[in-house]
Amino acid sequence: MSKSNIVSIFLSFFLITAGALNTFAQSEIKPRLEPPSWWIGFKNPVVQVMAYSEDIGLLRPEINHTGVTIEKSTAVENPNYLFIDIRIAGDAKPGEVEINFVDGEVVKRTMALELQERSKGSAMREGFNTTDAIYLLMPDRFANGNPDNDNVDGMAEEADPDAPYGRHGGDLKGISDHLDYIADMGFTAIWLNPVLENNQPEGSYHGYATTDYYQVDPRFGSNEDYKELIQKANEKGLKVIKDMIFNHCGSKHWWMEDLPTEDWINYDSFVQSNYRLSSISDPHASKADLKLATEGWFARAMPDLNLENDLMLNYLIQNSIWWIEYAGLQGIRQDTYPYPDKYGMAEWNKRINQEYPNFNIVGECWIGEASKLSYWQKDANNSDGFNSHLKSIMDFPLMDAMHKAFNENGGGWSDGLMRLYDVLANDFIYADVQNIVIFPENHDVSRIYNILNKDLNSLKMVTAFTGTIRGIPQWYYGTELLMDGNGYEGHSHIRHDFPGGWAGDETNAFTRDGRTEEQNEIYDYLKKILEYRKTSKPIHYGKTLHFVPQNNVYVYFRYLEDEAVMVMLNNSNDESRTIDGKRFVEILEKYHSGKDVMTGENISSFESFEIPAKSARIIELK
Repeated sequence: MSKSNIVSIFLSFFLITAGALNTFAQSEIKPRLEPPSWWIGFKNPVVQVMAYSEDIGLLRPEINHTGVTIEKSTAVENPNYLFIDIRIAGDAKPGEVEINFVDGEVVKRTMALELQERSKGSAMREGFNTTDAIYLLMPDRFANGNPDNDNVDGMAEEADPDAPYGRHGGDLKGISDHLDYIADMGFTAIWLNPVLENNQPEGSYHGYATTDYYQVDPRFGSNEDYKELIQKANEKGLKVIKDMIFNHCGSKHWWMEDLPTEDWINYDSFVQSNYRLSSISDPHASKADLKLATEGWFARAMPDLNLENDLMLNYLIQNSIWWIEYAGLQGIRQDTYPYPDKYGMAEWNKRINQEYPNFNIVGECWIGEASKLSYWQKDANNSDGFNSHLKSIMDFPLMDAMHKAFNENGGGWSDGLMRLYDVLANDFIYADVQNIVIFPENHDVSRIYNILNKDLNSLKMVTAFTGTIRGIPQWYYGTELLMDGNGYEGHSHIRHDFPGGWAGDETNAFTRDGRTEEQNEIYDYLKKILEYRKTSKPIHYGKTLHFVPQNNVYVYFRYLEDEAVMVMLNNSNDESRTIDGKRFVEILEKYHSGKDVMTGENISSFESFEIPAKSARIIELK
């Protein structure tokens, strides 16, 4: 077992305890068993539980339960941990599985693993895919449905709605209360920024510094609240995507007081990553650069997890399976995907795919070049033979292009809308170009409305493009409200509270009357595109045919054999265009009529098309 310094439980007491630092007596960490429950009927019948209690690694585990047996137990250098591999037969009896920890013939302590039957059809659940449109929201900044959990005993940071980087009180109840708002817009999936416990002293409202991998942060709600939210969302036609982080945990994670092994984390104190993700796929990269990229800490309060430690890797894999099964997830978004050990992450993907073949995982690979980004998708044609087994990646090159294209006149060889064309021209490099998440903004970059210089027509064009091009589209909460903010001035500027989500808010943007005329204009525009997208097979499954932009106009088609969608973008600031249909005869000749998706106008002739300045036209072809 690599880099774990593991010793067998069958070694002598002296060898197990020699040199071990037992800090249990000095710590306030409660005994625990993780995962706390498991299910009958997985393809992999073995679950490895991590038991934590004072000197538990010096004891012998025993189970007497129908269909449940111990395959092996593994003690590590810290005697307060014991890892137990438990085999669960297909005919195992559901219920509480008692694990007795024995010294000689004396039971010193007992822990329990709750064994359950899987829900019908669980293994074949459908993940998010090209038929979906994703709404990304930050739980702390969306809506406060239960002010009673704003401050919770034992949580280090209290709510302060006026603090730019503090906790504002948004929670799972607030999201649940407004699921109709999201569904009515036409979205079919929601991605929540992380909801697990982040018991850090400050600045962890965003959720990316996990301190307990099996507990929802109580300031958001409970595990049961999370499960109920997902069930309610599913009933309204909304899939739920869980944000996970395996690169790092929070510095106040409970195990940081008493690590299982010396190599549980990379470096024993803060050494900053160089963030050079290109070094991972670079055939010429130095070992020093690669090590710093993948083992350096992402931030001072985020210790880097060592996925080369087999026990750590298995812990995280099982944690994902546990949340999928327990909560009923339809997807995972994995944060900082390339930073952990790539082989460990590949194994994680394989294990998830084995148990849930139709499930989908998207990795945040923040890389601006398609040649390097494509390395991370499943079945990529990589020269080093590496296969990530990661089904979906996020299209950062296209995001970058959108940030520039709609602000440029397009007079040069490669600027303006030509930027979009050139990014799509690189699609040949992806193993599965349809299974890519596309987005104009997220929680880490400037608001797209700010980038577009607060131009409503430009935002409409971005919306039309995002909603009709290949891939799985994702929007960030508040875009439909023209939320503004420069990310370079700090994340607080791009993570505003949703107006109407807090008692006493002056406006309630969840209602039409609570939105301005311009907000309703972009809301309606987005809603119309999303509602059309729900039933458009060419957009879901079709190929793309595009034409080199001319005179600031970009035309592309999404098509299947008997139907197609034609999209025209005119990026000219003040000139409408008349487009000659003859240029597109290779595809238009297959169809006889069209209908403007936004206006309902019927189109009987393809000789020419009119498109106003700074606008998009979407035409359904039959």
